[in-house]
Amino acid sequence: MSTDIAGKVAWVTGASSGLGHRFAQVLAEAGAAVALSARRADRLDRLAAEIAGRGLRALAVPLDVTDTAAIRAAAARIERELGPVDILVNNAGVSRQARIEDFTEADYDAVLDTDLRAAFFTAQAAARQMIAHRRPGRIVNVASVAAFRALGHQAPYSMAKAGLVAMTRCQAREWGRHGINANAICPGYIRTEIGGEFWETEAGARLVAGLPRKRMGEPRDLDGLLLLLCSGEASRFINGTAMVADDGYMV
Repeated sequence: MSTDIAGKVAWVTGASSGLGHRFAQVLAEAGAAVALSARRADRLDRLAAEIAGRGLRALAVPLDVTDTAAIRAAAARIERELGPVDILVNNAGVSRQARIEDFTEADYDAVLDTDLRAAFFTAQAAARQMIAHRRPGRIVNVASVAAFRALGHQAPYSMAKAGLVAMTRCQAREWGRHGINANAICPGYIRTEIGGEFWETEAGARLVAGLPRKRMGEPRDLDGLLLLLCSGEASRFINGTAMVADDGYMV
């Protein structure tokens, strides 16, 4: 897919594993200088070295996204070392499973703080740079089909992802005049290391058997959608959308 991402600065949160790890690689291959953020600094360093080994640019920026001051410091470091952020992929997220009546305050806060509050302030930090430098930008918030369909024993996760979709629309409404497009990717079931053991269980097998084509997605299945939404030209008329990529799960 032809894009105009080359030469841009992209910031990917949750880059130490799963979708974020893949997104960072894809954007680097498309020519962006990629800032990698997550809590696991050792994994970020390995990914940055791997990307650099292919002659591409990457900067490891360890970050706990639940720390708002740390988000602002990370954004400032990226601007200093790579330049102002052009593309943000708001991917950091966690989940906790329990019945609603059994959810603890700590688990509730962990999900909402990471999946929604952190995404709000990370986008704020990136957008401030785009606006200050008068640079059009692209924000991609990684939500989930859980924003539209309740998942069993994951109420706070579904609530956070629904909030992320609403946040995306607000960003599009407010920041469109600055040339900033905000959109959400809403994946279905994608095979990553998060929840990896579950898919090997009998319950996991039953869930997969109930999917329309009895298969899970792979991180690479989101490559095209990611590149579309991060492109300045290809996505110029796409703003405030929540794009579902679920292999027909929601049909």
